[in-house]
Formats: sequence, structure tokens, C-alpha cells
Amino acid sequence: MFGDDQVEALELGQASPEDEFGQCFTGECRVNLLPTLYRLNAVISQSPDPGESLGMILKTMRSEMRMERGTVSLMDRRRGQVFIHQSFGLTAEEESRGVYAMGEGITGKVAETGRVIIAPRLHESPDFLDRTGAHAGESRRRVAFVCVPIMLGKRVLGTIGGERSYLNQRLLKQDAEFLAAIALMIAPTVELYLIANVEKLELERENRELRDALRERFKPGNIIGNSKAMMADVYDLIGKVSKTRATVLILGESGVGKELVASAIHYSSDRAAKPFVRFNCAAIPETLAESLLFGHEKGAFTGALASRKGLFEQADGGTLFLDELGELSPSVQAKLLRVLQDRTLERVGGSTPVQVDVRVIAATNRELVRMVAEGRFREDLFYRLNVVPITVPPLRERGSDIILLADHFVAKACKAMEKSVKRISTPALNMLMAYHWPGNVRELENVIERAVILSDDEVIHAWNLPPSLQTARESGTTLGLGLEEKVRLVESEMIVEALKTTQGNIGQAAELLQVSRRVLGLRMGRLGIDPHRYRASA
Repeated sequence: MFGDDQVEALELGQASPEDEFGQCFTGECRVNLLPTLYRLNAVISQSPDPGESLGMILKTMRSEMRMERGTVSLMDRRRGQVFIHQSFGLTAEEESRGVYAMGEGITGKVAETGRVIIAPRLHESPDFLDRTGAHAGESRRRVAFVCVPIMLGKRVLGTIGGERSYLNQRLLKQDAEFLAAIALMIAPTVELYLIANVEKLELERENRELRDALRERFKPGNIIGNSKAMMADVYDLIGKVSKTRATVLILGESGVGKELVASAIHYSSDRAAKPFVRFNCAAIPETLAESLLFGHEKGAFTGALASRKGLFEQADGGTLFLDELGELSPSVQAKLLRVLQDRTLERVGGSTPVQVDVRVIAATNRELVRMVAEGRFREDLFYRLNVVPITVPPLRERGSDIILLADHFVAKACKAMEKSVKRISTPALNMLMAYHWPGNVRELENVIERAVILSDDEVIHAWNLPPSLQTARESGTTLGLGLEEKVRLVESEMIVEALKTTQGNIGQAAELLQVSRRVLGLRMGRLGIDPHRYRASA
């Protein structure tokens, strides 16, 4: 079936004498697949939905061709990529990683050239990438892989690939011919499917990639900090509560990262593939909050020209994060309590109960216990929400986490601004550690972003930090230094920074500081700075 110019790599060896005479040396006679080929042709010609046809092809590869893994990949011409559309033998995560640029790997090479590739020893093939990660730890297996293009005319629409171990290499060639015949039959259906669904496929893949990126970004391991307060009071609870569907109440001052904790809980749970919907209770007027949360029916109020689903319905199957919970009005609190108790809601202007499956994570910087005592927050709602409370500690109680976060925000700001800042000077670090951070992590990020903008020598110095960190009254620290001592400290820092940069070379350091070598030597002697110390540590 294949000409010499149609096969990219065909290292099959010699067939046995028994096989040359048409006997089933391996016990697998491909002539027995002719009825299957006929049934496939009937299904493909009669069914407009390629899903049924592709499913039958994969089932045949698994059960009758005894393939260990099989894939049907489709072309995404917008991006110049081919991606796994359906498969067996791969997990959902492995399948999602099966995306190849044109010419990349065996699959990408088949898609680019339209030529069949047969790799008798997959793990020895120079084009084998294991992009899916399904072959980890299988380097010594002598599995073969065959990949054929799905073509209509001269256009490649996708590929069919399968792998298994072969005792008889001629059987491998026969399997390649059989898959090529199937690919030829399925091509018209695949083309119609791509025309009708190309935008849908693109959106599905983008959504899948976005979910994967969000899951990676918001997993607990990406919350920065290793202080005891975070390890014991936050990480441990996130790990435990993520495995359940319990309602969670996140407490903490403004700016500590409560939304990040809520995201970590959602993307670590079994609801990670479902929606994560955020609602700031303080940002929406009371008159609109009820409609936004629970939806409304057409004509429920002036301007309600059509029925609208609320955030609870939009988050169905996933998680609804209610930030600034303490700002909810009493009427909305009552409806929220009903949803938490009965898992049903009624839209504004409606009377039909709507069933929802939503996990609620709430957060507030208010003292809800005191609000309950004062009658400003429903006691029954408080106890319903306070199933698993997580208190995020303020930044001033997290010790060395301040330095870790500062380094993280430096890297983030440098990437956004395309600047290079290699480190934070010791005096600047001391100021960051001494400050009491009323605005918590959010304030620290703003401070570091400002410092990166002001830095002009790839170092964040004390003078790059805002005045609030440099004055005793604003920072809550005592100055403790006179003018002369302050000047001495700044002078010492600049000399040390220059010596570090030049690895203790006094002449080069003097040039950086724009002073003579003699003057620098005198000042180092007066300040007690030993240049050899920095030379030795280079």
C-alpha cells in the first residue's frame, strides 16, 4: 500500500518464512479485520457526527489491533499546531499535554509532511518527545509507534497514532496500512467537523489551558511564605479543607491575600475544572447585590428586559467566593442563608426554586462576632459560614516571609517593566523588616514596584523606598540616629555596594563612586571597611 516516498521511517526487518506464505505466525491475522473495516465504513458514511466514528476507530485499535495507546489528533491551522482530540491509554492530563507544533515530534512531523512514520523502537527514535509524559520510566521498553496522516487531497487534517510491542515486524507494516485506510475513510467527515467546530475547539482548548494555568498559579505551593504562622494556620487547613465540600470562612486584615487562599482551595479541590466566581460584596450597591447573586426574572424591576442567571447559578458545580462578606445587607443575608441550608434559590421576581450545587467560600476583614453581638450580622448565617475558619496572619507577624515576598515582587515588577534589579541592599531589607505594614502584602507589592521604578543601578537601596518606611512617625519605629550617623550609614552602604559589584577591586570601586582611589581608601579606613572581605567572597 505504501510507496517508498510515502513512508518517512520504515525499519522493519525481514518477515519470517511462515508469514511470507500468508500464515498467521503471530496468531493475529489482519485479514480478519476486513469485516471491521466494512463496519467502520458503514458507520462513517451514515453518521454525520465524527465522535461516534472516532470512538469506533479507537475501540478497534484497542481491542482488535491490541494497541496499548492510541490517539486521534486534529489540526489547528490558526496556531499551526496539532492536538490530541480523542485517545485511549492516556489520562486527561496527559492528553491535554499532547499539543505539537508543525514538524515537532513524530506527530508534528506527520502533520507537516503528510507522510507515514513508523518507529519500530519508539524510545530510540530521535523524533520521540514524550510530550504527554505517558512514557516516564519506560525507556527500556521495545514498543513501536505508527502514525498516519488524515488527508483530504493534499491537505492534512490530523493524524492517527498507535503504539504496541511487535514480535513480527511485518504485522507492524500491516497495521500502518490498516490505519492509513481508516484515515482515508474518515477524512471527509473530519473536514466537515473542523469547519463546523474549529472555533468551538479553539475555545475549549484555550479554556483548558487557562484552567491548567490557573490551577498551577493558585495551588497552595505557590502561596509564598514558610513562616510558622503560614505553615500551621493556613497551608495545613487548605490541604485538609480542599478535600471536602465544607463552607469556608477566611478571616484577616485587608491585603493579606484572602482571595489567593480561596483560589488555592478551589483549584486544589475536585471542583477545579468548574467555575470559580468572585463577588465583592462591598463594591456593589445593595439594590443590585440581590439581583447579581441570585438572578432575576424578566420584568422583575425597571430595566429587567430579560431573565438573567445570578452568580450562584453561574458558579453551579464550582465555587463562589464572597469577599467583604460583612458588607451584605440583612435582606441579602437572609437569602444567602437559605441557599446554604437548602441549596435552592429564587430569582428576584420569581417563585420557582432553582437547585444549585455551589461551594461557598467567604472572606472578611470585619469582626463578625462583634457584628453579631451588635445585631448587624445574622447569628444563624455566621454559624452556617463559620464551618471551617481560616485566619490569614498579617504580614508583620510573618517574619522572614517579608524578604521572600519582596524578592518575588522584585522579579514580577522587573518582568513587567523589562528592568533588571538583581538584589535588595541590606539597609533596605532592614527597613522592610522593621516596618509594621498596615496594608500587608498589597502594600509591600506597591512599595517594591515603586522601588524597582526608582532603581538605576540594579540594586534597591534604602533611598528607593517611600518616606513612610524612612520616618519614625509613619513607620511606627524609632529613629535612634542623628544626622551624622545617618550620613555615615548611607556612605558605608554605597562603598560596600561598590566593593561587592567589583569583587573588592578598589580602583574599579572608586570609579563607580566617582572618587579617587586615595579618597576611597581614607573613607574605608574611617568606616572600618575591609575590601579583602569582598574579594574573598567573590
